Amino acid sequence: MFSKIVAFARLSRPHFLIGGVVLYALGAMIARFQGYALDGPLYFVGQLFITSGQLMTHYLNEYWDLEADQLNQSRTLFSGGSGVLPEGSLSRETARVAASVCLAIHIATAVALIAQYGAPPSAWAVMVLVFLGAFFYSTPPVQLSHSGYGEITTSVLVAGFVPAFGHLLQAGQPTLLLLFTTAPLVVLHYVMLLAFEFPDFLADEAAGKKTVLVRIGRRNGAIIHNVLIVLAFGLAVVSVYAHVPSRVALSLVITAPIGVWQIITIRRMQRGEPVAYNRLTLGAVAHFALTAYLMAFSFWVVG
Repeated sequence: MFSKIVAFARLSRPHFLIGGVVLYALGAMIARFQGYALDGPLYFVGQLFITSGQLMTHYLNEYWDLEADQLNQSRTLFSGGSGVLPEGSLSRETARVAASVCLAIHIATAVALIAQYGAPPSAWAVMVLVFLGAFFYSTPPVQLSHSGYGEITTSVLVAGFVPAFGHLLQAGQPTLLLLFTTAPLVVLHYVMLLAFEFPDFLADEAAGKKTVLVRIGRRNGAIIHNVLIVLAFGLAVVSVYAHVPSRVALSLVITAPIGVWQIITIRRMQRGEPVAYNRLTLGAVAHFALTAYLMAFSFWVVG
């Protein structure tokens, strides 16, 4: 029984849930910075909506990507799935049932936010988009993860709409401050997803999974990866002129060495030098997650 519990925990990939907690908090901290009092129960229900959606996406991804995951010989902590289903620790049906349970929770919290807490219409729109992006990321017939567009839609939803959702629930109205704050994060999240696809490239190609890296090739993917890191730095500079607090924009300066290290790592890979995929994916996660955390923390401090 204990081995099944451990396997299910691995299937859930809980380390990814931290990102949803931090990004949702970032939106709420921006609302607090703008003078809105935080509503604790509303905050909790909103977080449950985000986390249940994340878990649903994880389980559906494991269920529908089994073929590609079985072919993957370069799995890391952050790419290639959990590996639980290919190794037979749990049945594929377990992932489907878990996804169904999370879907029910996801819908129930959405109803509660609208009916009990009076979430504004702008939050309704975000909830619909978050659900559609989460459900159809791996699920046919859309399967965004197989289209070449899944990466950009996921980055906009996760790094853009999740903070927007946290802000809208507390403030009730959108703000340009949130847009300029999260723009660099959307870029860094896309960079992170690109980094995840390098270890999975051969398995995805063999399984016919048309990720953006399979479509454009590793050479072009490497160039885009590095250019986007530089773009994120540039957006941080622009954000200061858009009245984002300098202490918040400084978060990207603090994490810049990680970005530079990522660029160097990709350049080494382009030259044919051996690269540890575990370090590449860990660096991508650290760059994005640490930047998001520092932004949220900075808004909490200045607010």
